[in-house]
Amino acid sequence: MIYRTLEDVLGTDNDVHGPTWNSRRLLLRKDGMGFTFADTVIKAGTETYIWYANHLESVYCIDGVGEIETVEDGKVYPLRAGVMYALDKHDKHYLRATSDLRMMCVFNPPLTGREVHDENGVYPLIEED
Repeated sequence: MIYRTLEDVLGTDNDVHGPTWNSRRLLLRKDGMGFTFADTVIKAGTETYIWYANHLESVYCIDGVGEIETVEDGKVYPLRAGVMYALDKHDKHYLRATSDLRMMCVFNPPLTGREVHDENGVYPLIEED
């Protein structure tokens, strides 16, 4: 069994900071579960362009207010506690946070923990730990 708290992750290599987000990665590929599970905060007043070309992501918002806009069709979906979305088509999107958004995120394939968004909003596919 794997047992881990958020406090176990804070301040470690699994606490990854980007310019508009902070991803506290609770499960990684090395844990052998076949997916990554992360507790992520999107900073208030920010907009982040994201395209997970190499990963599928499902997100459940547990706190905050914001919106997600899918690039292909321009649809805007409100985000608040209790909302889930899944990027099942590697959807290019904008993530906007009105207040800090706290999101529980699942990635497949799993992350190694070193991934950050490149200039195209993509996490690289890293195949070795």
